[in-house]
Amino acid sequence: MTEAKHRLDTIRQKPSVSVLIVGGGIVGAGLFRDLALQGMDVLLVDRSDFSSGTSAAPSRMIHGGLRYLEFGEFKLVREAVRERNLLLLNAPHYVRPLPTTIPLVKRWSGLGGVIRRIIHLGAGKRAAHRGSVMVKIGLTLYDLLGRKYRSMPKHSFASRKEALATRPLLNPNTIRTATYYDAWISYPERLCLELLMDGEELCEDAKALSYVSLEGGSGDGVRLRDELSGEVLDVRPGVLVNATGAWIDLTNRLLGRDTEMIGGTKGAHLVLDNDALLEALRGEMVYYETPDDGRVSVALPWLGKPLIGSTDIRLDNPDQARCEEHEIDYMLRAIREAFPKLKVDRSQILSTFSGVRPLGRSGDSATVTLSRAHQCRVIEPGDGIRFPAYCMVGGKWTPFREFGKQVTDMLLAHFGRKRRAGTEDLPIGGGTGYPGTDEARDRWLNGLGERTGLDRQRLAMLLERYGTRAEQVAAFCAEGPEGPLRHHETYTRREIEFIVRNERVIHLDDVVLRRTAMALLGELTGDLLDELAEIAAAVLGWSPDQIGEEVERARRILVDRHRIDLRSRSAGDA
Repeated sequence: MTEAKHRLDTIRQKPSVSVLIVGGGIVGAGLFRDLALQGMDVLLVDRSDFSSGTSAAPSRMIHGGLRYLEFGEFKLVREAVRERNLLLLNAPHYVRPLPTTIPLVKRWSGLGGVIRRIIHLGAGKRAAHRGSVMVKIGLTLYDLLGRKYRSMPKHSFASRKEALATRPLLNPNTIRTATYYDAWISYPERLCLELLMDGEELCEDAKALSYVSLEGGSGDGVRLRDELSGEVLDVRPGVLVNATGAWIDLTNRLLGRDTEMIGGTKGAHLVLDNDALLEALRGEMVYYETPDDGRVSVALPWLGKPLIGSTDIRLDNPDQARCEEHEIDYMLRAIREAFPKLKVDRSQILSTFSGVRPLGRSGDSATVTLSRAHQCRVIEPGDGIRFPAYCMVGGKWTPFREFGKQVTDMLLAHFGRKRRAGTEDLPIGGGTGYPGTDEARDRWLNGLGERTGLDRQRLAMLLERYGTRAEQVAAFCAEGPEGPLRHHETYTRREIEFIVRNERVIHLDDVVLRRTAMALLGELTGDLLDELAEIAAAVLGWSPDQIGEEVERARRILVDRHRIDLRSRSAGDA
């Protein structure tokens, strides 16, 4: 019996659950872990793979939202920078400091508009450029709001001469640069998965299932459908939590509730093969304004490739989120404006990704002014439904823990229970016991090398990918014949086998898009996809026909959602 089949059988035998969470993105996963920590029986389901929707499409930044200070969202920024600092402490294997530089071409521009917007709640037009005085005020506030749990330097400024000497490829109109610290995340989808796995380890009555969808509900129950077998299960929740993000209103309609809570906007990104741009970034993020509308865009190094983004376009149906041609043009124009001497064009695009921000619905026509704050709206029983639905609306990626804490406290109050423990100091997955200094890292690697016999370079790579969970991966790899994949020299057959066996893999695209970053980084070829399918098939028992279906499914998703056509790639391109 497979683990997934076992969990389905467990639900069938005990169909009542205190909390049913629908949605396995970062918000649902954070809530799931917190409820499990409190000993709550909780079931989480997602119609697709965990973290395969909006949570897979962030700009790979963990940040407080410096620009939201323009709109007076001080509470949001304070919360987000605190959560950024906590993630640096609790998930140091995936979240790391990121120096960020802002090129400035004006001195006073934008200051008056900001004052008017804050005082008059939106009045005033945003300036074409944010001047150095305005940025100085903003960064001073940003440092102040982020003083709790601070582990990074405060901001600094460089003169025109210093800035252009350091970055000669910047726009020559730059008069100063400002540098401050935020953070970046290497594997956002993996961090989400680790939250879910942690939750299941914390409480035997906490279960998370991917590829299980909500079909509807009535009375005191809901119908769940296993997307693999087609089997329908009836579950009776005490409370349903709608954590489907941009899909919240669509999910509510399945429950017979016609709501208009979400007014999301789409953000698209490009991953490029451009060594000159990567070098120009100097290991930092550059935070620049677009020539078209003055919006903020970013370019940052991500796992050895430059990543640029993003757009901000209203989109009602999140299933239609794709990076369109005009968005590519927009992002390429913006990066060329920031680095006019660099050649950046479509031929360098390795992949695209796009997601819909689950923002609360607003009548404001300007997408940039839409609040990123989160809130939980409760739909009381009624219209034939005898359980409440808690809808987790809005929010940024970074403060998922705080959002989960707030909703956990609401649910504990609903059930008349008290909080057992907090999550502020709770490490996530491979962040537990992570060696944070060079000396500690050396000791850790040396000890693991002695126990497994694997060489130091290999173990260092595993530590980067899995944090201290690398110990489990290395032990598994050492138990059998080990060697690199035929078509990817930094992954091995047993490492991929470990992922498929232990990380809730259902489909081949789970491996190439979310358990690894092979696809988005341009490392995937047709030959590699076939090799990965062969390994997964041996673990999951796929027939030859199923292997063909999985390869075709993965190819279709890669083309449709990420503009990755493996027919145009040879093995030598990886």
